[in-house]
Amino acid sequence: MGLKMLAIDTSTLVLGVAVVEEGKVLGEVTNNLHKTHSERLMPTIAGLLKDLSIELREVTAISVTSGPGSYTGIRIGVTTAKTLAWTHDLPLYAESSLTVLAMNGKRFPGLVVPLLDARRNRVYTGVYRPNASGVSEVLGQQVLEITDLLEQCSRWKEPILFLGDDVSKFRDVIEEALGENAYFGSPAENLPRASELGEMSLQRMIRGEEPLSQQFALNYLQVTEAEANWLKKQKQGTGTDVN
Repeated sequence: MGLKMLAIDTSTLVLGVAVVEEGKVLGEVTNNLHKTHSERLMPTIAGLLKDLSIELREVTAISVTSGPGSYTGIRIGVTTAKTLAWTHDLPLYAESSLTVLAMNGKRFPGLVVPLLDARRNRVYTGVYRPNASGVSEVLGQQVLEITDLLEQCSRWKEPILFLGDDVSKFRDVIEEALGENAYFGSPAENLPRASELGEMSLQRMIRGEEPLSQQFALNYLQVTEAEANWLKKQKQGTGTDVN
């Protein structure tokens, strides 16, 4: 029996679950109904495993997206993945939600820019270049004003593919800034694929990379508003200047 990776992605409004073996997707569910992940995740996992006639104890490892994206969504997916991994003594791997999304453009002849709305005209993003094994980072993952991202992109005189459901919010300004070098993903390409997530982590496992501990850090890229307010109050309480 081959290695089987259970992949879980709840970092955006899209819920994705997949089971992959090396070079093969055994099954995948992608749901873009914008319903609560906490209510649907475990039934989706159970339903997929049942359809595949696979018991959870037959899974080799678990993979999950660790962000950036929806704070609540990330926590739901990671908590579920950690619980399943701990309960069944399975290795746990994590991948960036931006890199997973960028994998949808791995055959594009140019640069690939996955984009998630971070509000207030800011985006979670990075810039990637397709290669033989998938994609590699050209510009590291960060939170940027959309205008700052486009200023950076305008320096590359080559086609750039923008991916993600949130791209539509910025399409006009992207086209204005980049003109004919701006390309946009299809509706299917704009949805992250749990199968890509699973394959990425499976390759890590095959290469012998160590799995994560139960205490691995989430990749928010920025603190939540509630966390920012708490930190501000803590600094004020200790007399520390927050400016």
